[in-house]
Amino acid sequence: MRPIDLSAAAWRKSSYSNQDGGECVEVSDDFAPVVPVRDSKVPHGPVLVFPAAGWASFVSAVVDGQLRD
Repeated sequence: MRPIDLSAAAWRKSSYSNQDGGECVEVSDDFAPVVPVRDSKVPHGPVLVFPAAGWASFVSAVVDGQLRD
């Protein structure tokens, strides 16, 4: 896989993030076939890149409560 230039990416915080700046993930919707994900507390740190379909499945599982204990 080729590296993706994320320097101009627009990031948005997860709707599950709190207002106190707690444990947050940010995603970028700027790269249609993939979804870059990063830790909002470390914006210049590593970024994980997931296939868009896999990310959508993960988000659906979270919303549906499938990942709860």
